[in-house]
Amino acid sequence: MGVYMEQLLMALDQGTTSSRCILFNKQGEIVSVAQKEFTQYYPQAGWVEHDPMEIWSTQMGVAREAMEQIGAGYEDIAALGITNQRETTILWDKNTGDPIYPAIVWQCRRTADVCEKLEIQGYRDMIFRKTGLKIDAYFSATKIQWILNHVDGARAKAKNRDILFGTVDTWLIWKLTKGAVHATDYTNAARTMLYNIEERCWDEEILELLDIPKEILPDVHDSSYIYGDTDASIFGGPIPIAGVAGDQQASLFGQTCFARGDVKNTYGTGGFLLMNVGDRPVYSDQGLLTTIAWGIDGKLTYALEGSVFVAGAAVQWLRDEMGLIRTAAESEEIAMSVPDTNGVYMVPAFVGLGAPYWDPYARGIITGLTRGANRNHIVRAVLEALAFQTYDVVDLMEREAGLDLLPSLRVDGGASANQFLMQFQADVLQTKILRPKCIETTALGAAYLAGLSVGYYQSRKEIAGNWKIEHIFEPSISARSRDEKIEGWRHAVAQAMKE
Repeated sequence: MGVYMEQLLMALDQGTTSSRCILFNKQGEIVSVAQKEFTQYYPQAGWVEHDPMEIWSTQMGVAREAMEQIGAGYEDIAALGITNQRETTILWDKNTGDPIYPAIVWQCRRTADVCEKLEIQGYRDMIFRKTGLKIDAYFSATKIQWILNHVDGARAKAKNRDILFGTVDTWLIWKLTKGAVHATDYTNAARTMLYNIEERCWDEEILELLDIPKEILPDVHDSSYIYGDTDASIFGGPIPIAGVAGDQQASLFGQTCFARGDVKNTYGTGGFLLMNVGDRPVYSDQGLLTTIAWGIDGKLTYALEGSVFVAGAAVQWLRDEMGLIRTAAESEEIAMSVPDTNGVYMVPAFVGLGAPYWDPYARGIITGLTRGANRNHIVRAVLEALAFQTYDVVDLMEREAGLDLLPSLRVDGGASANQFLMQFQADVLQTKILRPKCIETTALGAAYLAGLSVGYYQSRKEIAGNWKIEHIFEPSISARSRDEKIEGWRHAVAQAMKE
């Protein structure tokens, strides 16, 4: 035993713009944290790339820094968990360890034309039925195909299994074990558009359709599973790699949403809602994604996922483009300075509308303006729009999952700190909003998954005991008043969707 009487858990949180490492104690409290941003590459319009070696070097740099901050050695770490930006695609030469092309990031739209052709050719239903996903350039499948088609000699090497594919978790596991382990977990496999989420296998029909050799794909394991040990040269001794999950699923686990019907919402630039739907997948008719929430002890838990395209980005728009606020935090005070929006609604459809509307041609609109409307009303209307959009997706999730009104919604992400927004969210949903003390729920989820597999925690019940509420927001308006506000919102959305 090293510095600490009690061992810690290490979470590697590899995100889209930065790599972080957080060390947690058994109570789920942060002991140490380090973070480093890395380079974003935009070689063409709509293309986004990362350097896989920079991802690796920054992730190892922050891991060592987090340990050094508190004088911890490898023997102080009970297990290591990984959570990652999902869908981002890396192919590398297994003999040299060098990437054969930059990482194609989840945001990259270069394969949109391929996806459109697959839709036209009638593969939408087959792919959705098997993977739970829409055909989209967002996912890994067409990114893999693009690299194999555009790098000289890649296909021949791939068929000889001299090339390996991985999402970012797989790349980190492979590097941490010095090439000993080529594996992923169910949550990341489920985001490739190649994995059959009910049969639990790489789907032969889709692989054949896209001409992707099965030989390059990683083994798939539980999210709470001992994948192997880090090579002793990395941290001075071995640390078990014992938990892996994509970022939004890790957040669901970190929020201890262990029961069917539990929902968490992350308020970031956009908004991500995930609902635990239990041990059988629920498929949406309205464009929600069906995905794997986690795998533990050979049993899968499934989730419905819905995204709000513009959440915190609407507040940034108020600040940067409109100049109506100086800081994002200021929006809270301004919104609370007026009793209501004076009939003003704002629909932030800057890039169209997602579920349940799915209108890519909708555009942002401010409606209900009268001579009495002022800056404060507009700022408040923007914050209310975040809550209304969340209501739309939660309402759809409840209907498609066949569940009654949510008893509560667990929240995290930067905008969850806004008191006005959280109170209005409670009012619109007519349910309790629970904001935890630790909002680093993504990293915490990865740590919990790792802790379970090595016996650091004995059960999910023990983990659930760590979850502590910082604030509960209770509904403060009548259901009738809520319904009137939603009716106004829907009228505004209809205006935004008019040609």
